[in-house]
Amino acid sequence: MPEEVAAKGSILGKCVPSRYVLAIMGSIGMAIVYGLKVNLSVAMVAMVNHTAVHNLASNKTVSNTTSANEYEVCLPPGGSTAAPAAQDGPFVWSEPLQGTLLSCYFWGYLVSQIPLAHVAENFSAKWVMLFSVAINVACTLLTPVLTNLHYGGLILMRVMEGIGGGASFPAMHVMIASWAPPTERMVMSTIIYVGTSAGTALSILMAGVLSEQWGWESVFYVMGALSCIWMLLWIILVRYPNKQRFISPEERPMINSSLGTEVKEEHHPAVPWKKVFKSIPFWAILIAHTCSNFGWYMFLIEIPFYMKQVLKFNVASNATLSAMPYFPMIIFSICLGKLLDSLQAKGKISTTFARKTATSICTLIPGACLIVLCFIGCRHYEAVTVMSVGIVAMGAMFSGFLSNHIDIAPNFAGTLVALTNTAATLPGIVVPLFVGYVTKGNQNIGAWRIIFGVTIVLFAIEFLVFVIFGSGQEQSWNKTSEAENKDEKTPLKNITKLKT
Repeated sequence: MPEEVAAKGSILGKCVPSRYVLAIMGSIGMAIVYGLKVNLSVAMVAMVNHTAVHNLASNKTVSNTTSANEYEVCLPPGGSTAAPAAQDGPFVWSEPLQGTLLSCYFWGYLVSQIPLAHVAENFSAKWVMLFSVAINVACTLLTPVLTNLHYGGLILMRVMEGIGGGASFPAMHVMIASWAPPTERMVMSTIIYVGTSAGTALSILMAGVLSEQWGWESVFYVMGALSCIWMLLWIILVRYPNKQRFISPEERPMINSSLGTEVKEEHHPAVPWKKVFKSIPFWAILIAHTCSNFGWYMFLIEIPFYMKQVLKFNVASNATLSAMPYFPMIIFSICLGKLLDSLQAKGKISTTFARKTATSICTLIPGACLIVLCFIGCRHYEAVTVMSVGIVAMGAMFSGFLSNHIDIAPNFAGTLVALTNTAATLPGIVVPLFVGYVTKGNQNIGAWRIIFGVTIVLFAIEFLVFVIFGSGQEQSWNKTSEAENKDEKTPLKNITKLKT
């Protein structure tokens, strides 16, 4: 079989090169994975019998020495003293159990990333990404039936979804390392990973509307069925550059020359584990990724509960307001990535400066917003505005530490992101349990100030560590030859033999 296939041109014509078709498809794939991950956070509001849970918690409370005025309790929007209309579901799940159900996704996510990164690097990132979406779709469609049998069925489905979700970042990092010219890495990475925000926003909106109109089961059936379309398109449209038919004759050599992939090795080089774990820039990414994910999952998973428990929004308003920030976040993220890439291409900033600037934005602004949120009290829409600014600013992480693995070691980008994302999975397990523990029988602003305070401290740690120790320079242990080039824009050399 010939090593290259004939180039027939991009399916979207000259205006959208093949590498950006890959970026768009990757973005939609990430949107599906994240959409199917976060839909439970909204659907659970309609699944739980909140009245029964509240009564159960009240009956177990022996005494409460805290005065009624010590912590501020909000009224519903509009100032009405009447409680919002009951929106109870069929399941009597305590707050700690709800936290367990939300966190069990990350049990599967935790164990799957490193082995699946190895598969992506050594065999095919394309099929690893397809597996990631397919298992999420299958488990989503099975969720209503198994949940009605026992909550253990929901736990099983969420763990399996987590196993599939763990494959997404390693697979896409490998694809980016094979497709993105060095001066386009930030914008292509941002386009792909901003799909996580798009998926989050659309999932929150759809889950809110579906659960309100047709019941919580419709959230899983409708979203799972729609995701099947992407899998067919991914199989047909996505290849590596040398195997891609839908690419122009000019684009393929441009990508290969910029990445240094005209000559390919038969075998992927072994991961230099000792050098990786001795690398200070790698540890800077790992710490930043872990701290950032605590804040990210706080916004992603727990804000719908904050808006219901504290701000007293109903399910429909909750979904709309929770989703609102993610659309401007998409625009902001892409514009920032393009701006930083342009400045780097013109030689005005280094890769290191670009990554640190983006990471600073996604830590300092959200941290400041959480400080404001601690003291804004029951001013409902002012609180929503502050939360929205913080979420939009977090979109800078896609141009910051989150794609920094490709800079320091493009040969091992899949493995590196699997390592840092494995560590960063721990907050996904801890956050729901932590919030459930703090808010158990104490669903007021005072409890959430504790939660926000912990998140602020972690944002500060992320900022200091990455700004001091982060780097955009390719590390010497990435190279498979003895020659070492100190240029930060050194292309990927001697990448593994590309396979479909």
